[in-house]
Amino acid sequence: MLSFGIKLMGVEGPKLLDDERFTQDFTGISTPTFTTPNVVENAKLQKWINRGLPLFYFINPANSHLLDAIMQGLWARTQTSPLETEYWSCVPYLLGEGQAMRYSIHPVGGGRSRVPNLPRRPPDSYLREAMAATLRTGKASFEFRIQLQTHPALMPIEDASILWSERLSPSIPAATLVLEQQIFESPAQLAFADRLSFNPWHALAEHRPLGSQNRARKRIYQELSKLRQTMNDTVHVEPTGSEIFR
Repeated sequence: MLSFGIKLMGVEGPKLLDDERFTQDFTGISTPTFTTPNVVENAKLQKWINRGLPLFYFINPANSHLLDAIMQGLWARTQTSPLETEYWSCVPYLLGEGQAMRYSIHPVGGGRSRVPNLPRRPPDSYLREAMAATLRTGKASFEFRIQLQTHPALMPIEDASILWSERLSPSIPAATLVLEQQIFESPAQLAFADRLSFNPWHALAEHRPLGSQNRARKRIYQELSKLRQTMNDTVHVEPTGSEIFR
């Protein structure tokens, strides 16, 4: 499973978190649903993971989640590049008062990178190397799509394991994200990345995260960011978009 984080800068207006003033964050993963439907079930899964027995969460006869396991398995595959797969928010957000949505991003173009060393284990850094190779010679684009909630029962807010039907509400192209040709692996850039924090609550109230999973992520992401930056001996910085790396 891969994930993405987009930090939109220069966003005016009060934010739901006060540690950044001019950003709006978008995050997602390479499956269209979460492994668990809500924060209670996620806590159960984490308990089994801590015991080293995550499979037991899915096959426990007293509380089976076999369908959730099958759903995740349908999307499990060896990825070729972070720039060559789709990503979904999985959880809903406001799109103005009274309207829920989910969003996704989809690569534009059909190029596929070669996964090195198959059928043996690929190198640990092969995904970053594939992304670097693509951007070294050209740009990469994604289409940003939104999906409106049109049926509260079949497109629930509080169950992140349910796939919202494209038949009930087709995804709507809303923007294009372009990653320009670049070299992004300089020591200064990597050090700067360590100082960034992504949180779905870096948001305007009009785009507030919805559901129990999102409410839990607010605190979880804050604590994980603090832990990571403490371990790396760095401090959080809010980017402006004017940074220059040489």
